[in-house]
This record gives sequence, structure tokens and C-alpha cells, in this order.
Amino acid sequence: MQTEKRYPDPLMKREKAVCLDGEWDFFTDGKAYKIKVPYCPESEASGLKLGNGVEKCVYRLKFALPAELQGEERILVRFGAVCHRAEVYLNGVRLGGHSGGYTPFALETGSALKRDGENELEVRVENDPKANVPSGKQTSKGHSYGCFYTRTTGIWQSVWLESVPESRIDYVRFYPDAAHGKVTVEVGVTGQGCVDGKIFYEGKEMGGFSAETSHRAKAEIALAEKHLWELGKGRLYDVRLKFGKDEVRTYFGLRDVRYDGYKFLLNGKSVFQRLVLDQGYYPDGIYTPGDRSAFEKDIRLSMEYGFNGARLHQKVFDPEFLYLCDKLGYMVWGEYPSWGMEYYDLDGLGTFVGEWREAVERDFNHPSIVTWCPLNEVWNDLDKTEKTRDARFVESVYAVTKLLDPTRPCVDVSGGCHGRYTDVADFHCYDKYDELKEKMQAAEAGNPDFYMMYQPGEDVGYKGGPLNLSEFGGIRLGKEEEGAWGYNTLGDEESFVSDYEKKAEFLLSCEKLSGYCYTQLYDVEQEENGLVTYERKAKLSEEGIRRIREANAAPAAIEKKF
Repeated sequence: MQTEKRYPDPLMKREKAVCLDGEWDFFTDGKAYKIKVPYCPESEASGLKLGNGVEKCVYRLKFALPAELQGEERILVRFGAVCHRAEVYLNGVRLGGHSGGYTPFALETGSALKRDGENELEVRVENDPKANVPSGKQTSKGHSYGCFYTRTTGIWQSVWLESVPESRIDYVRFYPDAAHGKVTVEVGVTGQGCVDGKIFYEGKEMGGFSAETSHRAKAEIALAEKHLWELGKGRLYDVRLKFGKDEVRTYFGLRDVRYDGYKFLLNGKSVFQRLVLDQGYYPDGIYTPGDRSAFEKDIRLSMEYGFNGARLHQKVFDPEFLYLCDKLGYMVWGEYPSWGMEYYDLDGLGTFVGEWREAVERDFNHPSIVTWCPLNEVWNDLDKTEKTRDARFVESVYAVTKLLDPTRPCVDVSGGCHGRYTDVADFHCYDKYDELKEKMQAAEAGNPDFYMMYQPGEDVGYKGGPLNLSEFGGIRLGKEEEGAWGYNTLGDEESFVSDYEKKAEFLLSCEKLSGYCYTQLYDVEQEENGLVTYERKAKLSEEGIRRIREANAAPAAIEKKF
């Protein structure tokens, strides 16, 4: 076994950890293979490229306990994400299981772990794309089509061993107060003792706290220096926490986000959200890039086109991607891959809420996440148009989100049918310029073209509040091609760029619009409406890129008014 000295969770770093990524044995459909973890078997990067037929599989890894973990009293095996249902065994002993293909879980190795000699770790996986579970853009058919792509089965984020003392830090949450240069720190623990914390900025101590606790400690710290997290300037404070033998390194950004009327405020300043849709797909690894430098390249690519953030669409992104968003001062919407759910069926509500809770708790401390978006396009199921929605599904998810995190805005549904409660009235429009203009003007006049989850005549419609156009564009550049898909097609660069300039100029002039999101940054498989190809190759000339960048950079009316 080859181990790697890399800690996959930048928000909860511990020194005594060993990554288990690399070659594993893999079994499916009665056949044995070698697979490279953490790449799904459908991908080229895994070494297999098995396509969309894998629904059940087994992973096995033989390893000896690394020297740096010898003598440690309590060792966990951690998984970043396994899609969708995982059962984990060590030396034939079941350690536990986890449902949810996008969130992390940890299991105690206990007495099943051999301190000397060889261990065998086994992961049994089921991923049924037709089940009533969140699956995002994974195709439920044997092939990709439209805006559904190759599936991701099994392990697609890192696996690692970690030493954690019996008395330990379970979580930390930061509540920044940018206006007053303060932060409230909440630390949850198992055990009893003293939690000590120190905060640093570029190596210089900014403050600290110490508190006795047996469950949860909370402290407010006035920072010695105020360094705001801003667009393009991801100033981060480093934090060191100690609780008995346990030590954790983490960080936070000093920033506030909220809405005031129609305006989105970042640190009290009106900021227009110039976002681009990012689906988190890669041609070599599907959900997981073969080279992790691809994370930063995509963020910088977006910035090159003049966007100040992204809507992270139908997927929970890798924590290391989010760390780079934090570091680079890049706003994002945190979304869940809600497609795959049957929203008319409340039997699936518990499954969804359980998985969404894990996502919000994992990512609570990322300053780059400025909005939660648990659901996307909740209208009649794409292939079950006779079904109606149950409004309680949407409204329950919104309520749970606000309980989990009262510090950020929440869009109950991006596009689709809104319930009664949302912090942002959000809609999608792939129409051409004239139709887009007409619909946006109607929205500003108080009559948005929203789908609602209620019957006509019920008094639950739009009653004002922030507006956001979270999907528009979707245009293929080039000639019509069989198998290629997009919402509209324009044949040449001048037509494409001029169309973008015209729409951006109009949208930025709307006095009640808080932001927009262009579909999309790059092509994904047959969906060819990206600004660049799936391989991230430019479609436009340098002049065309410059024009789009300048169109995005123009001041927005809502920014001028504040």
C-alpha cells in the first residue's frame, strides 16, 4: 500500500493522518479489477472506464498500520464521499455504513484493527440511479443524454486513517462579525476538559480564548486586527484548537452576507452576484479531477471571464475546491444534488434532509459560500408529468436549512416551483433577449413568471423581496451537430459575444435584480453550452473573452444605488 501525507479536509486538519488513496482491488458483476481510488469506476482516471452499468461493487485494500499511527489509542477510517450506500468491513468485522453519496463519514476501527501484520479494508457499495435518492446529474439510463451525464459510483473522494483521542474536538463553528471585527467561536467536544484556541493572521496572533466544557464551549473574541474577506481577496484567519491530547487546525473568513431589500450585501456593501454555473465535472475523472490543480484552474478561468463567483450546481463540491474559493475570494452557492428525488413523495423527505444536514454542517465555515440552495427546479418530475408536488417537502427543507444556519440566505428552490418561504425569489430563463427582457421587467413590476407549488387563486404568490436570475444563456457556439445539446445555438463568435453583451447590459441595468448566473463555464459531455470546451479549451478569441469580461465588469444599477 502506498500512503500519501495529505489531509483531505482543510477545515479540520489533524497531524496524525494517513491517506489511503491509490490502487485498490475492485469487484463488480463477477469480475475482478484494479482501481485507482478516489476515481469512480466509470472514469478513465480510475483505470477502468466501465461506463454506466455499475450498480453494485466491492472495494478491498490490504494495508499494514503506518508507523506514524502505531501506538495511537483510537483510529478512525474516514471517507470524503461514497456514492451512494456504503457498508464498511475491516478484517471481516462490520464497522458501519452510510447513506448519501456526497457527504463524509467516519467509522471507528476499534478491536478489528490489527496493530501488527496485514489488514483488509472492504467497502461494499450500492448505487441505484432509479431510487428515490439525491443523484444530481447522474443519468438513470445506460447512456448520457441532454443535461444528464455519466454516473459516479462508489468512492470519489479521499479515504484516510486518522488518530483521534477519546476526548476530542467534534466540530467548530465560526460566527464572524465583520462590522465590529469580532468572531464568535463554538466548539463541540466529547469528554471533559479545557478548550484552548488561538487565532492568527499571517502568523501574527490576533486573539484567543480558553473555556472549560464537557459538551460545547462558546467564546466571543475581539480581533486585534480587522482583515475582511472580500471579492478577489480571500483573507483568512488561521485557528489552532487544543482539547487535551487533541489538536485541530482550521480557519475562517471575516465577512457578513445578507439581503437588504433587493440588495445583496457583502460586508454591508451592495454587490451584484455575477455568477457562472459550475457543474464540477472533469473529462478524466468525472466527479474527481485527475489533477487537483484543475480546481484552481477552473476558478481562475471563471475570473478571467469576469465572474465573481459560481453556482456550484447539483453536486456537493470537494472541500479542497471550497478552500481555494475561500482563499481566492470567490463567492459560491452551496447546492445539493436534489435531482433524483420524487418531491411529491414525503417518504423521501427524511432521506434528503439527513443528507442535506451533513452537507451544511460540513461546509458551514467556508466564507466563500454566500447562499444555500438545497433544491433545483422543483416542478413536475421530468419523466412523471402526471405527478404533483407536495409543498411540505420544499417548505420543510427551507425550515431545516435556516435552523442549521441562520447566518446565510437560503433559496428554497432555484427555478421551478417556490414554496411560501424563501430568502430570494429565484428563477431561470433561457429565452432569447426580447422574451428575457419582458419577463425581467414583469418581475421588477411585482409579477414574476414563477412556478408556484399551489393552486391558482391561493394567496401564496410573490410578495416582493430579492430577485435573482440563477440560470440564463445556455447557448451552443457553432453549427448544429447530431448528439450535441444546448438550449439555443448561435453559429459564430460575433453573434455569441454580442448576444452576451446585450443580455448582460440589460440585466445589470435592472434596479431590483441582485445577481445572475450564466449557463455555463464549460461543456459537460454532450451539453455543449459552455464558454470553453469540456477539456477547458477556449472557444472564443482573446478579443471575445475580453468583451465578455468587460460586459460582466460593468457597474450594476443595484450597486450604484447603495
